[in-house]
Amino acid sequence: MSGTAPIAVTIAGSDSGGGAGIQADLKTFSALGVYGASVITALTAQNTTGVQAIHDVPPDFVARQIDSVFSDLAVNALKIGMLSRAAVIAAVADGLERHAAAIPIVLDPVMVATSGDRLIADDAVAALRERLLPRADLITPNLPEAAVLLGEAVAGDAATAVAQARRLVALGARAVLIKGGHGTGRESIDHLVTADGTLRTLSAPRIATRNTHGTGCTLSAAVAAGLAHGLTLPEAVADAKTYLTAALAAADRLAVGAGHGPVHHFHAAWP
Repeated sequence: MSGTAPIAVTIAGSDSGGGAGIQADLKTFSALGVYGASVITALTAQNTTGVQAIHDVPPDFVARQIDSVFSDLAVNALKIGMLSRAAVIAAVADGLERHAAAIPIVLDPVMVATSGDRLIADDAVAALRERLLPRADLITPNLPEAAVLLGEAVAGDAATAVAQARRLVALGARAVLIKGGHGTGRESIDHLVTADGTLRTLSAPRIATRNTHGTGCTLSAAVAAGLAHGLTLPEAVADAKTYLTAALAAADRLAVGAGHGPVHHFHAAWP
């Protein structure tokens, strides 16, 4: 790349509190040596205590952002986050067909904020499953999100989580990273299942902190950053988990907000 940074694009919602969404994605890209561009799908009035309001960006303007970014930038990877309405999902899916046929796509099926606030309409879940899941090189649901996508109960053990990941692959995703952050135990265990049936298990110590805002956004953005650098999917996932674990371990140093504060995206750069 002649010394230039790889480029990754995030298609997601804005978090006015700065800990999740577009803001977390761009921080993650920057921390990992990737130039970040963005397509904003929704504005949220949000802080560490919750989501106070959501203002959806009109689908035609989402499409205009996609066309503007991809017609000019040589994009190496794409991360998709919060898509709260079916019409916006359709606009994104159509944009991918125009511009992203050969670009690796990481889909984070964002449904509920760390605060517990719902971020997606019911009809959008079906649209996400039908229009975007089959286009993704990787989807990164947590345990509750995987259950919603499948219309099943939340997995209570590793075997059930892996089985759900395999069913999501069967719906068309090339790979599924089902995250264990909502689980219990001393280890946070994620399961990566690929379309060829391979299962890889990734574990890290579970960090005792309330500052977990933006963890899902950060992990999926970190995977996209790795793919933009040319890593294989298993390499990108492993590096992303290492990065997120360190960002969680340093989260209490930030002391941002009165609620669930953000992870420390720049833990390696700030003193």
